[in-house]
Amino acid sequence: MNKTLAFIGCGKMAQAIIGGMIQSGIVDRKRIIASARTEETRQLVKKTFNIKIEGDNKQVAKNADILFLAVKPDVHKEVIDEIKDYVKKDVIVITIAAGITLSYLESGFHNEVRAIRVMPNTPSLVREGMSVIAPNRYVTTDELDLVVKLCETFGQAEVMNEGLMDAIPAISGSSPAYVYMFIEALADGAVKQGIPRDQAYKLGAQAVLGAAKMVLETGKHPGELKDQVCTPGGATIEAVLTLEKEGLRSAVLSAMDVCTEKAKALANN
Repeated sequence: MNKTLAFIGCGKMAQAIIGGMIQSGIVDRKRIIASARTEETRQLVKKTFNIKIEGDNKQVAKNADILFLAVKPDVHKEVIDEIKDYVKKDVIVITIAAGITLSYLESGFHNEVRAIRVMPNTPSLVREGMSVIAPNRYVTTDELDLVVKLCETFGQAEVMNEGLMDAIPAISGSSPAYVYMFIEALADGAVKQGIPRDQAYKLGAQAVLGAAKMVLETGKHPGELKDQVCTPGGATIEAVLTLEKEGLRSAVLSAMDVCTEKAKALANN
C-alpha cells in the first residue's frame, strides 16, 4: 500500500492497530508515522515497531493519507484545532474514541472531510478484536474497503450506520469485561471443587474461546449449540436450568441497557 498512515496518540489501542497492520504485511512500517504526548511512549513505540515517531502533531498530520485520531474524546478539539490547517484535502480522518461523531469531525475540519468512526475493543491487543466502522457520505467504496481491510489485521470488522454506534459498547466494546467476570466465576467454581486456580483460569478461558469459535465458524444459532451440549437427563441441562432461574439472561440484558444509556450520555456531553 502506497499510502502513509499516521497516528496522533499512540496508546495501547493504537499500538494494537499498528502491530496488526505491520504483522499482516499490508502496510510497510516505513509508511507509518506517529506522535505521542510523552517521551516515554514515543521511545516505547519506536523500539517496538521501528516506525517514524514525531513529537509534533502538525508534522504527522501534514504527511497523512489516512489519519487516526487515537486520543481521548476530551482531547479531540485541542488536537483538531492544532492540525486542521495542515491536513491534505483528501485525507481520511479516523477517530477511535467513543462519542466523537462524524458531524463533529466534519465541523472540526471541513464539511467535506472523509470521516470514519471506528470502535475497536481491547482484544485487538491479541489480534482478536471486533471493530465497528461507520463512514460519512464522502468516503468512497474503495476507501471504506481499505479501512475495513486494515481493521481486519487485528480482528474482525463490521460496517454499520452511525445511528447504531451508541449500542456498540454494550455488545462488543464493554462486553469483554462481562466475559472476564464469567471466566472468573467459572474459575472460582472450579477452585471450590478442588482444581488449582491457575488451571481453573485456563480451563474456563479456553472453554469460552472454543465456544465463541464454534458460533463464528459453524454459523449455527447459539441456542442450537447449547442444546448439543445438553444431553437428556444430564448435568449440563441442570446447570442451564439453574442459570435461567438465577437470571443470567436478564442480568446481561439489563447490563447492556445501562451501558447503552451511559454511552449515549457521554456522547451528548
